[in-house]
Formats: sequence, C-alpha cells, structure tokens
Amino acid sequence: MDEAKLSPMMRQYLESKKEVPDALLFYRIGDFYEMFFEDAIKASKALDLVLTGKDCGLEERAPMCGIPYHAADSYVSKLVSQGFKVAIGEQVEDPKLAKGLVKREIIRVITPGTQTEETALEEGKNNYLSAIYPGNSGIGLATVDISTGELYSLSVSDSKELLDEISRFSPKEILCPIGFLEDKELSSALDSRFSLSITEKEKEYFGKEEADKILSSHFSSSIPGLGLEHAPLERRALGACLRYLYDTQKNILSHIRHIERFHREDYMLLDLSTQRNLELWETLRDKKKRGSLLWVLDKTHTAMGSRMLRHFLERPLRERKKMEERLDCIEELCQRYIDGEELREYLDSIYDMERLIGKISISSANARDMLALKSSLQFLPVIKRTLSSFSGKLLQDLGQKMDALEEIYTRIDECIEEDPPLSIKEGGIIKSSFHEEVRLFREAGEHGKEWLNRLEEQEREKSGIKNLKIKYNRIFGYCFEISKSYQGEIPDYFIRRQTLAQAERYTTVELQDLQNKILGAAENLQQLEYSLFVNLREELSRELGRMQKTAKEIAFLDACLSLSKVAMQEQYVRPKINEKGNLTIVDGRHPVVEKLLQDQSFVPNDASLGKEEKIAIITGPNMAGKSTYMRQVALIVLMASIGSFVPAKQADIPICDRIFTRVGASDDLASGQSTFMVEMSEVSNILRNATENSLLILDEIGRGTSTFDGLSIAWAVVEYLAREIKAKTLFATHYHELSVLEGKLENVKNYCIAVSKEQGEIQFLRKIMPGGADESYGIDVAKLAGVPAPVLDRAREISSFLNEKDLRLQHLDFEEAPEEKFVEDFPEKSLKLGERGRKNFASALRKEEKEVLDCIRKDSFESMSPLEAINLLFSLKEKLR
Repeated sequence: MDEAKLSPMMRQYLESKKEVPDALLFYRIGDFYEMFFEDAIKASKALDLVLTGKDCGLEERAPMCGIPYHAADSYVSKLVSQGFKVAIGEQVEDPKLAKGLVKREIIRVITPGTQTEETALEEGKNNYLSAIYPGNSGIGLATVDISTGELYSLSVSDSKELLDEISRFSPKEILCPIGFLEDKELSSALDSRFSLSITEKEKEYFGKEEADKILSSHFSSSIPGLGLEHAPLERRALGACLRYLYDTQKNILSHIRHIERFHREDYMLLDLSTQRNLELWETLRDKKKRGSLLWVLDKTHTAMGSRMLRHFLERPLRERKKMEERLDCIEELCQRYIDGEELREYLDSIYDMERLIGKISISSANARDMLALKSSLQFLPVIKRTLSSFSGKLLQDLGQKMDALEEIYTRIDECIEEDPPLSIKEGGIIKSSFHEEVRLFREAGEHGKEWLNRLEEQEREKSGIKNLKIKYNRIFGYCFEISKSYQGEIPDYFIRRQTLAQAERYTTVELQDLQNKILGAAENLQQLEYSLFVNLREELSRELGRMQKTAKEIAFLDACLSLSKVAMQEQYVRPKINEKGNLTIVDGRHPVVEKLLQDQSFVPNDASLGKEEKIAIITGPNMAGKSTYMRQVALIVLMASIGSFVPAKQADIPICDRIFTRVGASDDLASGQSTFMVEMSEVSNILRNATENSLLILDEIGRGTSTFDGLSIAWAVVEYLAREIKAKTLFATHYHELSVLEGKLENVKNYCIAVSKEQGEIQFLRKIMPGGADESYGIDVAKLAGVPAPVLDRAREISSFLNEKDLRLQHLDFEEAPEEKFVEDFPEKSLKLGERGRKNFASALRKEEKEVLDCIRKDSFESMSPLEAINLLFSLKEKLR
C-alpha cells in the first residue's frame, strides 16, 4: 500500500493501527466508530454489518463498516466474546475547535480479561485476568479483576497444582511468555479451557527488573515492603498483569491498592477434579449454576456478596479459630432473625460498590453511577449501628470498624441531579444549588425570554419611549430598536449599534451581560457541568481505599446473611469442629439433591469415619444412591470448612487438608487418554498427595478395564490406603469380593445400600446399612432403564451359568490372598499391580488351568492354519473339562 497516496485521515488511521496490530480498531469519525481494510472485513462478518467502501486516494476503495458511537458497548462485548481484541480510537479534541485534522488517540484496548462494561460482566462472578511465569523452582501465578481492583498472587510447584489453582479463578484471559508454549501438554490443557494470550514482549512484560520497577511504582513500596522479596516468580507474574493493564487501559488503576497472597497451606486444597465432581459452582452436564452447591447457598442481596460467597467455596478454611468465628456469626444471625431481616432489607438498596469504585478509578463512571453509589451509601450508618449491637466477634468488629462514608454520600447528594442523562457531556447532571454559575446558566436558559421582556419593560418606563423593543440579529445579537421619531429622547447610556431606514438599534451594558448569559448559557452550562462532574469523580477517587474497605465488609455481611438464611430455611445445624480427625454425621442430607427433590422426601444417612474406622467400602447397585451419599459427606465437610451450617441432625467435622474425589470418568480425547487412563491418572494423583488428614471419595476404581485387572487394582488401592495413607475414605465398588477386607484390615468396614426385592421387582431404599451387598442387581437396573425383555432374559441365563461355573474365580479363596508388602520409598515406587496380581491369582489356579495358560503363552498362533487353531482350541477345552 502506497501510504503517500492516502488521504490525511487515512494516514492518521494507519498510524493508530500500527499501535494495535492484533486488535480491531474502532476509529471515531463524527457520530460513528468506523473500521477499515482487514478490520472492516473481520468485523462485518462477526457483527453482521454491511461492508461498504471509502475513497482514500488509492485506485480501489478501502473496505469500511461502522457502528453508532453510543451503541459501541454491545458491539465490543460481542466481538470480545468471539475472541477479538478491540481498540478504541477516540477524538481527543473538540471538532469545532480543531484546526485541520481532528486529533485522535487510542484511549483503551478491550480484551476478555479487561472488560468493565456492565453488559459484559456476570454480577456474581469475577472477571479475572491471570498471568503465569514458569521457572526452575516452580510457577508464579498472578490474578487480577480490573472491575473490582482485586489482585492475588501465589506460587505452585508444578503444572498439576497450577491447573488446580487456575480452575478456582476461571480467568477469562491468561498471559504467558512465549517460552511457555514449550510445555505443550500444559499450554494445550490451559488453551482448551481458557483464553491464552501469548506475548512476545517477554522482557517488557515478564522481565525481573521491569516487574520490580512497576510493582514498586504502582504500590509506592519496596519489594520487601510488599512481602515479595522471596517470591521472584510471583513478582514477574504480577508485573505482567499490571503492565498489560497499563497498556490496555491507558490509566493509573488507582483502585488496585493491595496484593493478597495465597499460601496453599492456609486453605483446604480442592483439585480440578474435585471442584468439577462436587459441582461447587456449576453442574457437570450443562455448566449451569442451578444444581450446584453455590445455587443452594447463594441467597445474597448484592452482586459483591455473591462473589464473596463464591470466594468462601473456592478457598475453604483450615484454621479452626476462623471457622468457629464464622459459625458464631451465622448462629447469631439465625438467632436474631428480625435484625437479620432488617439488614437484608438495607442490602437491597446497595449496588455493586466494588465495580462502581472501579469505574470511578478508570474514569468511566457517569452521573447515574454516582447515584447508584449514593444509594449504596444511604443505609450504611444504620447498618453500622445494627451490627454494633451484636455480640459475636466478626459482626461486632464490622459494626465498630465500618466506615459509613457519610460525607461522600452528602457530597454526591449535594452535587448530582436525581435523574441525570447517561452522557456526562450533555448537561443536566449538576444541581443548580451546588454551584452559583450553574444556577445562573440554567436560569438563563430557562428564563432568558422572561428576562428580556422584563428589561424591555423596565427601559420603556425609564426612558418614556413607548415603542422601544428588544430585537435579535445574528450579527449584532440582542439590541434595543427605537424608531427615529424618538431620537431626541435616547438615554445617554444607550450605545448605538446599527442604523436602519426607519429606526436605530442600541445596546446597554446590562443588555450585553444578559445576552452573554442567554446566548452562551447552554454551551457554557454543559462545559461547566462536565468540569464539575470530573472534579467530583477525582475527589472520590482519592477515597477509593475507604470505599473498597467498606464494600468488602458489606460483601462479607451479605455472604453470612445468605448462609444464615439457608440454614434457617433448610433446617441446617451448626457443626462441631474437631482436630482429632473424627468424622461423625447423623442424618446427613445432600444439600443440592434435597433442594431439587422439593416435595419428595430425601432419605438421610449417617456417616462415621475416625481412627478406628478409616475406610468405608460401600457396595450396592447403580442408581441406589452410593454416589449421592459419598458426595453429600464431602459437601458437608466442605460446608463446615467455609463456616456454614450443614444439612444434618448432628455433625462433628474434622479439619481436612484436602478433599479428593474420583467419581466417574470420560475419555480425554484432546490428550489422547482413554477413560481408564484418566481414571488411573486421578488415582495416582490421590495416592501420591493424600495424607491422613484428607477426605477421599472413590467411586468404582478399576471399572474401566477387565474384571480381573480391575479387581486387582481396587484391592491394592484399598490395602495401600488402609496401611500407608490412613485417610478417611468412602470407597464405592461393584467388586463384592472386596468385602473380605473388613476382616483382613482393621480400619476397613463394609456398608451397603439397602434394596428391597419382592416378586422380581427391586426398590431402592436409599439407606446405608452395615455389611456388604449380596448381589449387584445389575440386570434389575437394566430393566428399570428400559432394556428390551429378550436381552434381559438372555442376560439372566448367562448370569446363572457364570455364577454356577464361576469361570473367573473358581477355586479362588480370597481369604487366602497373600499379604501386601509395601516398598518403603513410595511415592516414587510403582504399585506393579499387573505383575503382582498375576502372581497372586496364578497361585490359586488348578494344575490343568496353568497348563492351558502356558500353552497359550508358548504357541505361535500366527503360523497355524485355521484347522490347526480349531483343533488346538478343542484340545484345550477338553483339558479344562
């Protein structure tokens, strides 16, 4: 393209485009944002816009499309949701005052992780941007929400921990250095779930010196002062986050005031599999909030309260004192029902203060946002007084320390009109009583004609000239017009302006002042109101710290009120917290299933795991409720850890360091892993990372392979958990043979799901009972699922034959299975289940069976003719008989 032939405006456009080559450039021209060339082609397809052309000095017209500037937010959100970045090229000077080409600059770049428009954000969920920096000693992770000003950092040791932590945040965008792509497995796993932004500006974004410099400058503190002197990887990730925000927002981001560092040992660890399997904030099947634990617990009245409750679930506590303090808070709110309802009513008037504060910081707040903030502050004094009357530590501290921000409320109330327009440049946003000039300008605009009539009458009476009139002329403005017959009576303070054929025109100092007020009132008023509003916004930006602190306190209160409301409505009880490792639940219920059943009664169940009984082996048919039971135990432990009451009659809950779940599996086609490989990977992770203080939920271990291998693996896993890890474990299985372990291992106990079978029909009683199941009822479940009768009949015939002949386990006495011998250096060792399993079970085979197996191993079937193979097969069959 020959830029010399382009028009001046198109050359200006291309200069701006060079700043953002990877973004679609919205270029402000008059009342439209226009796009040109490749940007226009891409945007027209993505937004379904008409593609036109513009003469720009070249032989061919430049492709062009555009949108109205006032509707830009919805178009930007649509593009960003499709993976585009959008740059806003705005006019930065008044076209009326510009000499030549209007000056334009890129004022902002919008990406998935930097959106602040309300229409693009979920109220109860943060919009996070993360940055990753891998090093030899681990990986640094930083996460920021520009809409609320929250900034977090932590270090993890490997890619598995990184995936677990990122899944808690679920960022919309992740920044990575280009070298990160070398870890193809990790980068692929992240890119399949999130939006990766690989930057080639590695030194500029992730450099050590650059990161330290930007952190020290932004927070006005030294690196040791920020507590980051021993966290070099975190510093680089934090620096990348801030630099990226500076580059895209073109703003100082003064609302990002604090770094909250997470230490993994302070919180219960929930890996990605556990978060997904327990359906904490979305369901497995349709990814909806309804049907998740958050859906049950979230009765908040504010968006920031909903986000705070989500934070509770993301990071359950491990410190008993903090757990008890939250439980005290919930209990007192339940006891003081009237005060709780009053507080909830006050919260109804509170908008999303955190995001309003963010908009003030980045100078995007308008007058309506100010009114929303004022409404949010209205009841803070009475909330503060109400909380001060509570006796619990957390609530009382809130009441005593909460800043009611009364002077900020007063300032907004004095300044902003009650029904302002959306734009801050159209006037009508500042009260007349707030500023004298605003009052005068507004009066001039509203009462100008009345003032002119009054002055005309005043001068007519004063001069005695009865036909004196005030007229308007585009050149001379307002003038007194007097016919020539009164020329001898003209007052000496009248100033001649124009001579007409039959009259003369005059002005006075008073008329000139009035003219200036009237003619310049509208434009001057708009400029003055805009200036006053910007001053107010800057004034409030100096109070961001105070407002953010109060917003966090309101969010915490809202989350606690939500938990107390659920506790009262659903008849939850306060759990006891113990550090002895004992888990006791009486009449526990699954919080989500119970809620979804509505009028149907949920069958409660007990649970007991402690020092004497660490592992519960649970048998029973599919659909009988094993998975529901195990999940409900895990959810009750989790709820207690966030300080919530729990769905049970009684509960004594231990402090757990982790909850692991291995519930169901599916093929991971992206990484080429089968269902069984995924299952074994999860089992491996559990066996290598679980401790005595962990809670394990294991469902159908070994189901993805042959019965022989599956049973061997399941058996070995139970033995290892019982003898080595000694974690509290719920182990559901279809392998009834494992029930013999109750006698072999002292801390293993059998349970089963009660089933009633009458006249060939089964009924699931949903009750957990001591003992093992006598059969699997698989065919009965198949019947319930609608499998055709001929298939069911044939299945019963085959089942009867197999049970009679017991082809797999004939002559095998599980009571005599050899004792497990463990290698001392686990987790580095391998279980070698296949080899050991073959030896264990081979020792129980008959002589004839061993001979058949040896023959199969030695003979080369590939060289046999079909007839030879058939004869060999017949002879082997006869030997077995």
